[in-house]
Amino acid sequence: MNILWDFDGTICNSYPAYAKLFYETTKKGESGHEVLQHLKISFSHAFEYFQLTKQEINAFMEKNHELDMAQLPPFSYIEEVLKQADHNVVMTHKDRATVERVLENYDLAQYFTEIVTPEDGFPRKPDSASYQYLHQKYHLTLAIGDRELDLIPAKKIGVATCMFQGQCSSADFSIQSYAQFHNAWNRFIKAQNSLY
Repeated sequence: MNILWDFDGTICNSYPAYAKLFYETTKKGESGHEVLQHLKISFSHAFEYFQLTKQEINAFMEKNHELDMAQLPPFSYIEEVLKQADHNVVMTHKDRATVERVLENYDLAQYFTEIVTPEDGFPRKPDSASYQYLHQKYHLTLAIGDRELDLIPAKKIGVATCMFQGQCSSADFSIQSYAQFHNAWNRFIKAQNSLY
């Protein structure tokens, strides 16, 4: 099995820290929960929704890059899923240095074959160019993400999709925790096999 992963909200439980930082930095939104809902759509969506100035965006992004590793923990049981794959690859909008630092810090870097970030020059999701590149190279079996934005490109290229901690029409199946992954994946495979 070869798995393509999103990073924020999929590998690392980073959005609570982002929402707290956003709220503290900008004083926008009625609560951290409201901010979280909009950040989960995308940072650019949240910036537009809360009408942030360029100065506010820059202040938030600067502090975002300074977050302590303890604020970006991996989700429980993720290592067990990573171990099941022959290849794990990441496609994220986050910068490479941060992704590599977080994965190294939590001793997860060893499980990843390749990381694709904005520095590689691919268009942003939901464009499928980066997914197509990774699929041609690794023959992807599955894409896992926490937003529909992460799954749409996989559907376009014919790769199975798993929604983490949510529901969307682009997901072939959904899980709330990685402890559920093995059983959910086996149910999905059995359902696919029964179609043939």
